[in-house]
Amino acid sequence: MRTIAHISDLHFGKLDAPVAEGLVADLTANPPSLVVCSGDFTQRARSGQYRDAAAFMKRLPQPQLVVPGNHDVPLWDLLFLRRFFSPLGRYRKFISRDVRPVYRDDELLVIGINSARRISPSLHGFWKDGAISEEQLLNVKLAAQNTPASLFKIVVTHHPFIPPPGDAAKGIVHNARAALAQMEASGVDMLLAGHLHSAYSDDVRGHHEAVKRSILSVQAGTATSTRRRKEPNAYNRITFKENTVTIEVRVWDGKAFVTGTIRRFEKVNDMWVVQK
Repeated sequence: MRTIAHISDLHFGKLDAPVAEGLVADLTANPPSLVVCSGDFTQRARSGQYRDAAAFMKRLPQPQLVVPGNHDVPLWDLLFLRRFFSPLGRYRKFISRDVRPVYRDDELLVIGINSARRISPSLHGFWKDGAISEEQLLNVKLAAQNTPASLFKIVVTHHPFIPPPGDAAKGIVHNARAALAQMEASGVDMLLAGHLHSAYSDDVRGHHEAVKRSILSVQAGTATSTRRRKEPNAYNRITFKENTVTIEVRVWDGKAFVTGTIRRFEKVNDMWVVQK
C-alpha cells in the first residue's frame, strides 16, 4: 500500500500562515509515501517568496516530487525580460533544478511535467494558460516504457485535464487530446493537477470522448493560500491498495486539517468505478 499527499497552489506571497502550520502538522503526524506538489509555490515568482516556499517544503516529509505552476513564472519582472529569458530560473535555484522529475518505487511510477508557459498557447489568457509539448510527451513515453504493468502510473501537471463540475472548459491544459493519447499508450492510471483552487476528481473519459483508457483525473484545492475561491484550504491524501484508490480531501476547519470528502474508486474490468 502507498499513500500520496497531493498539495498544490501554496502561493507564498498570499499565504495563510496558520493554515501552513496546520499542513506541516498534519503531514508530520501521518507521513505519506510521497509528497507531490503540483505547482504555484509563489504568488509572483519573487526571490523572497521562493525562499519562504523552499524553507516550507523542507519541513514536509520526504520524498517529494514537484512541478512549477504559472505563478512560478515571473509576470512583470524587469519589463518581462526574466519571463522570456529565464522563466524558471528562480524555480530551479530555490525549489528544484529538475523540471522533468520522476519518482519510482515498487508500486508507483510518478512523472512530472511542467505545463506552465512563458507565452500563452492561445490568443487569450496571456499567462495563465498551460500546455504540454511533444518533447514532454516523449519523456512520459520513455519513463513508462519497459516498466512492469503492476506499477501504478501517475502524471503530475499544474494545469488540469478536466474542468470543474458545471464549467465545461475552464482552465484545461492545451493539447489535452494529444497528451491523453500518449497517456493511454503509456498505460497512465492517474493525473494529478491543481491551478483552479478546486478539489474534484473524475474519469477523463467523461470529458474526452476519444479516450478509451479509464484514467482518473484528480485536482487539488489551494493548500495554504488566502485565494480560496469559495472553497476551504485543502489537499488530497490518496491511498493505493491493490485495485482500489481512495481519495480523501483533507480540509482546513479553522483549527486543523480534517477529513472533508472521501471517494473510492475500484478497477473493474479495466474501468474505474466509484464505490457508493
